[in-house]
Amino acid sequence: MYKYFPHTEADLKEMLKTVGVDSLDALYDDIPPHLRFRGDYELPEGMSELEVRQLFEQLGTQNKQLVCFAGAGVYDHYTPAVIPNLLSRSEFLTSYTPYQAEISQGTLHYIFEYQSMMTALTGMDVSNASMYDGTTATAEAMLMAVAAGKKQRRILMSDTVDEKTQAVVREYAHFQQIDVVSIPEKDGVTSLSTLNSQLSTLDGIAGVIVQQPNRYGIIEDYEGFADSCHEKKALFIMNSVAFDLALLKTPGEWGADIAVGDAQSLGIPMQFGGPYVGYMCCTEKLIRKMPGRIVGMTHDLAPLSSPEGDTNVCQQGIEAPSGAVRGARCFVLTLQAREQHIRRQKATSNICSNQSLMALFVTIYLSLMGKQGLREAAQLSYDGAHYLCEQLLATGHFQLAFDQPFFNEFCVRFDGDLDALQQRWLDAGFFGGIKVADDTLMLAVTEKRTKEEIDQLIALI
Repeated sequence: MYKYFPHTEADLKEMLKTVGVDSLDALYDDIPPHLRFRGDYELPEGMSELEVRQLFEQLGTQNKQLVCFAGAGVYDHYTPAVIPNLLSRSEFLTSYTPYQAEISQGTLHYIFEYQSMMTALTGMDVSNASMYDGTTATAEAMLMAVAAGKKQRRILMSDTVDEKTQAVVREYAHFQQIDVVSIPEKDGVTSLSTLNSQLSTLDGIAGVIVQQPNRYGIIEDYEGFADSCHEKKALFIMNSVAFDLALLKTPGEWGADIAVGDAQSLGIPMQFGGPYVGYMCCTEKLIRKMPGRIVGMTHDLAPLSSPEGDTNVCQQGIEAPSGAVRGARCFVLTLQAREQHIRRQKATSNICSNQSLMALFVTIYLSLMGKQGLREAAQLSYDGAHYLCEQLLATGHFQLAFDQPFFNEFCVRFDGDLDALQQRWLDAGFFGGIKVADDTLMLAVTEKRTKEEIDQLIALI
């Protein structure tokens, strides 16, 4: 009946005897009865390959394709056609952790390029080999700050940080006995005076977490924040949407010690919520506190001498009879905390793997776009958002929720039935933003949205 299961009845009895239970069902005794599924699984009968394809095509037609004007951390940016074609090559889809440098040069090379591009984008000294997503990267940055601060176990986090990120940070903190204190917002932005007051009155502060642009899409002014943090020996941590850094002041320019965030905006499709990829960059001083791995470039060992006429001695860049190439550029895992492997209880983090396939996605995207292309796409997003905002205000039914500068995302208040308006947009094929309060809507625009689409959205109001 279970022809793909390798275990025989004798194997199962032996294993159950070893763990001290009488049956497989006994393994689940700790699960409350009301949480157990007692019905029959609605699984179809076996199908042929043709029938399976037809089934999934039918299921796919149930998905409604909408013109997206929503963001809140996930953005509908364009994916150049070449990326999925390169990404689907078998050597990329099947690759895993590159422990053996001699057989992992391709993987190590693109991770090295990814790190180089992310340091350029963030203005920081070093980057690791990527994280799972922007929220967990922010939580890992908190752990870095606590590890660097030794006995300091308090983190200040602005209320203008995305709620999802705040939730993950607090979850991590709970199990690490770290105290997370909120920095109250004022008019949609983080108050420097409030931060200074907290830094002066609270003890044991290891780091301060802010976001740029913040959860409302506002571009915050963080002038003086890094100085205030460093004066109290706290680290300044900045979460940013990677795409936006093409035009905005970088975390490095703001004086951040750690830069984190999600890189989904660098061409990765929204794809039902993932997989995405988080980035983490920091100053060189903190490199040994960084979780994950760092890939570096080096050269193969070249001979000290090469006697003339001796064809058996490898010269730089010349293939030896054994097939080895000496003096050639190569890539290696330069740094990874050994505690992650042999002393887990002392590790800063036990994250070992990373989203390297998505890091490759980002690397190809940035390579194709280049500096100028990325800036142009960011400028189109900025211009589109401000055009949409102007058109909404011109209807007389909307007003800006915050009188603050924004990038490609903003919040507006509506004087009518917001639920009815969003439903009307949905019926017309538009995903019209995210409701963040009873009367407040947050909308986002990327380079994919056209003037015609914005005008159609406005005409439905």
